[in-house]
Amino acid sequence: MNRIDSNVEPLDPEIRPIAPARQEAPPTGAMSEASWSELFSGANAVRSLVLAGGVGLHATNIYVATTILPSVVHDIGGLEYYAWSTALFVVTSIVGSALSAKLLERFGSKAAYAVAAIVFGLGALICAGAWSMAMLLVGRAIQGFGGGLLFALPYALIRLVFEERLWPRAMTILSGMWGIATLIGPAVGGVFAEMGAWRAAFWSLLPITILFTALAVTVLPKRSAGAGAGAGSPIAVTQLSLLMTAVLALSAGSVSTSVAWNAAGIAVAGVVSVLLVFVEKRSPRRLLPRGAFQLTSPFWALYATMCLLAVTVTSSEIFMPLFFQTLHGQSPLAAGYLAALMAAGWTLGSISSAGATGKRVSRVFRLAPALMFAGMCALAVLVPRPSAGSFWQLAPTCLALVAVGFGVGLAWPHLLTRVLGAAREDEALVASSSLTTVQLFATSLGAALAGMVANLGGLGSSLEVAGVSTAARFLFVTFAIGPALGIFTSSRIGE
Repeated sequence: MNRIDSNVEPLDPEIRPIAPARQEAPPTGAMSEASWSELFSGANAVRSLVLAGGVGLHATNIYVATTILPSVVHDIGGLEYYAWSTALFVVTSIVGSALSAKLLERFGSKAAYAVAAIVFGLGALICAGAWSMAMLLVGRAIQGFGGGLLFALPYALIRLVFEERLWPRAMTILSGMWGIATLIGPAVGGVFAEMGAWRAAFWSLLPITILFTALAVTVLPKRSAGAGAGAGSPIAVTQLSLLMTAVLALSAGSVSTSVAWNAAGIAVAGVVSVLLVFVEKRSPRRLLPRGAFQLTSPFWALYATMCLLAVTVTSSEIFMPLFFQTLHGQSPLAAGYLAALMAAGWTLGSISSAGATGKRVSRVFRLAPALMFAGMCALAVLVPRPSAGSFWQLAPTCLALVAVGFGVGLAWPHLLTRVLGAAREDEALVASSSLTTVQLFATSLGAALAGMVANLGGLGSSLEVAGVSTAARFLFVTFAIGPALGIFTSSRIGE
């Protein structure tokens, strides 16, 4: 148990800006001066709860939707669009994430959280009443926009709410909410799915959303002092449009088992991505801090590693409930919890590395992708083999899932903190919003590519065991490439 530092003064009742980040001194090095008790006492405790609540609501919704999705396609059809539910949700989350800083700057934290919750709740209502996959996808898109705001606002506020030395532990709290979501989300989704009432799973999110909104607008100030620092530039509409186009092109290609159609989707996404980089490097309206695409900048290795790790987790996680139910005879509730082991590993990894500083962080960066690569190779062997689903049969698969999640969790808080520490003072909010923009882009990219690979691998439009087994093998072999590349990119991250 860390002791309370009696020399630390509490923050003022109103949120105030902290000292700007220094490029030469990443905040990870200040961890030795921070204690957990400082985040869980006084005004910091309430603020930590509110910030964690936004991420928690977003994450819980993801696991609810992932758990009930097999039941949804059984009821209303649309198996070929299975991955679209996640891809569209995350694409619109990117837009919400990118707009979060502008919303915070213009309306303050109270109104920003209220808008986010209202949009999120509206999307949940549409999903609950969906009679076709098309309508469900509309609801998921709206819900994703609100979820992106809920997800991004806490990261934007960390720089304003907490002192710099508390950032890594604050990041760990936000990351840890995914672990809590793994307990709540599969339970909610699984229980309703087994009752044949998947629509009620979406309805159940509304009371939680209302309670969270009430807490946020009660404890947060109307205006956040300093929130507008670096946020006055216009929104990067062109880059956002190109980013969405790239992901949607991949998603469109993923609905067919035709190699030509898939290749066309990849080609369009590739061309659009190149154009996105070109525009971003020359535009005064930015999604990422300056120098993000330069090899001499600290950003490129950080963002590349984030993308590779996030794509790997998403590609595996999205189909695991389907694989557990179809190949290993698990109920929706059990499949949801087993699939959530990857996120539980993420949380354990984040907590275990929270106190790492200096050279220990560099070792963490090297270890994380290697551990994930080993886990993905194990899943490629274990998951495609149909089984009766006994404890001993599934135990190795569960360990592999935890290993993949643990790997990304080890590195994730330090990757985010390094980005904030490398940012210039006038790009503070750009750097903060880029954390969620990059993560959500990688997640949507992973979902779209996973749908493409699974359909090419034999998933098609049926749930026959042979097709699902082949799809599982294709999926894990293909996406083991991500952490393999991550071993290289993480070695390029400086001290």
